[in-house]
Amino acid sequence: MNQPIAPHTLHFDKIGHSVEGYLAIAEFEKNLPFMPLRAFWTYFTPNEVIRGRHAHYRTEMVILAVNGRIELEVETLQGETTHFLLDRPDVGVYLPALCWHTMQYSHDAVQLVFTSTLYDPEDYIRSYEDFCRLKI
Repeated sequence: MNQPIAPHTLHFDKIGHSVEGYLAIAEFEKNLPFMPLRAFWTYFTPNEVIRGRHAHYRTEMVILAVNGRIELEVETLQGETTHFLLDRPDVGVYLPALCWHTMQYSHDAVQLVFTSTLYDPEDYIRSYEDFCRLKI
């Protein structure tokens, strides 16, 4: 049986320098483990708000903080938990399906997310208890 792919950091190419600025590059077939079908972004989220609090049955995601700071907590079905601090626009996190996740933002954070599927409300696992029932 194949081991599931764990959530992990992705580094995107960047060019430029501190005098003129930088350009970060995501070539989907080269940098992402899937071809994105959807992108969305969040911004002006108050510091005290925790978003996420769900998992997906099928959807894979890549999450980036194009501005500010995002603290991402991830739990896999194997019970492994990982904390990621996203605070650079050239670094993202790959999140496979079936990972419970929460995010907390600095108020100036702009989060960009690429997903492997189109939006489907049936793909969401919104109850932590339901997620735990799926654990191996």
